[in-house]
Amino acid sequence: MQAKSSITLADQSITTHATQHWNLGTAPLVEAAVRNGEGKLSKDGPLVVKTGKHTGRSAKDKFIVRDAETESTVWWGNTNVAMTPEHFAALKDDFFKALGEKDTLYVADLFGGSQPEHRVNVRVINEFAWHNLFIRTLLVRPTAEELAGFAPEYTIIDLPSFRADPARHGCRSETVIAVNLTEKLILIGGTAYAGEMKKSVFGILNYLLPAKGVMPMHCSANIGANGDTAVFFGLSGTGKTTLSADASRTLIGDDEHGWSDTAVFNFEGGCYAKMINLSAEAEPEIFATTKRFGTVLENVVMDEETRAIDLDDNSLAENSRGSYPIDFIPNTSEKNLGPVPKNIIFLTADAYGVLPPIARLTPEQAMYHFLSGYTARVAGTEIGVTEPTATFSTCFGAPFMPRHPSVYGNLLKERINKGGVTCWLVNTGWSGGKATMPGIQRMPIKVTRALLNAALDGSLNNAQFRTDPNFGFQVPVAVEGVDSTILDPRASWADGEAYDETAATLVKAFVDNFAQFEEHVDDGVRGAALTAA
Repeated sequence: MQAKSSITLADQSITTHATQHWNLGTAPLVEAAVRNGEGKLSKDGPLVVKTGKHTGRSAKDKFIVRDAETESTVWWGNTNVAMTPEHFAALKDDFFKALGEKDTLYVADLFGGSQPEHRVNVRVINEFAWHNLFIRTLLVRPTAEELAGFAPEYTIIDLPSFRADPARHGCRSETVIAVNLTEKLILIGGTAYAGEMKKSVFGILNYLLPAKGVMPMHCSANIGANGDTAVFFGLSGTGKTTLSADASRTLIGDDEHGWSDTAVFNFEGGCYAKMINLSAEAEPEIFATTKRFGTVLENVVMDEETRAIDLDDNSLAENSRGSYPIDFIPNTSEKNLGPVPKNIIFLTADAYGVLPPIARLTPEQAMYHFLSGYTARVAGTEIGVTEPTATFSTCFGAPFMPRHPSVYGNLLKERINKGGVTCWLVNTGWSGGKATMPGIQRMPIKVTRALLNAALDGSLNNAQFRTDPNFGFQVPVAVEGVDSTILDPRASWADGEAYDETAATLVKAFVDNFAQFEEHVDDGVRGAALTAA
């Protein structure tokens, strides 16, 4: 018998003749996905699916309804784009009509957030079984008893087959992600990329929690043997998932957390890791999930005859992904939460080769780098493009932050000062030159892990530090087991003057980006801000 809430779809004004499957488990959802032709099983057990033309988030197709609730609370601009209540009403009507025409629907009642007093009840309605499996894996699963009394606060309707009408719905294309914080309804159409659902819940919590004094974070988190929690901020590709999945530490979660007065708690009950070029040697815990029933692999290439997967083949997407329950990673937190943090790590993949592999930050510098949210990407393969590209995503997650960045930045600074937290900047990018230079390699994971271990066990605080002339943070001079040359980026470059020129370029990019925040921060943070030469 399917466990379901006493609150039906009809109670939510949704009329449909569809067969409704409520809160199915992993095996029935996998069976349904295969039966429906949504995906295929690999030889080792995971469900392998394709998301079509959308292999990542459609950031430019996301809208928030601008009304009395959101007018003064949402940070309107390029990230948070407005939709009128009238356009949303038309979109809602058409979504509900589309639901009424479906033969089959999958419904999951779930929690966003693992700390009971700070979680939100989310109902998700899907036309794809694998989407329902994905969101059931990624969010926190209620017990049967909790489901019986479940009352949805927010509802997500995800219909990849829906095609939006820009003229009628006030959107940009046939793809739409529309968030109505007043009606507590999110409509996702025209994309099969499952990550839109999980990030929609993240956006809800990012809106709600600051008002309660809880810090929402785009981060991974784990706990050491002595109960010391570490939080890892970082944009996609900087190593959040990889570095938090450490066999010597207990995993709280890999992507989204809240920091309350008493805990760091995972918003989710699963993980969503990049699969491209995944290595059994460098990332054994995550690699092992690619051989487990219950894992969903998105846009991973599979041989149709042998059903063997090829994690190095990017012909479907550079952003191939795997979703799996958090307990697929050994040594995970039983309650999905841990103590308040002792260390915060900001991860960046610096393709300019300018930043050191690790640096210690003051609270003011931490807020500066948090608001900056820097990483850099290697330029594309276009002929003549030879320079890295700086990327700034405030709070290390601008697309998911409805409120002004200063709200999150000030809350973080307050919690850092209150808890005596040590903050570190870790460069998982390139060393010895720009990523585009011949022979320049990315920072070895072994080096990063050695430096992180020294930071987290406290021994790095006893090292001798120097002040970086470009960024003003503290950089260790020597760390046992690590080549000292790599700790000094300038010394690792063959041409010191070329390093200085590149560093000046990066500093200017920081300065130009931070100008938008200067009036929203205090004198201490302004004093920690960089100045161009």
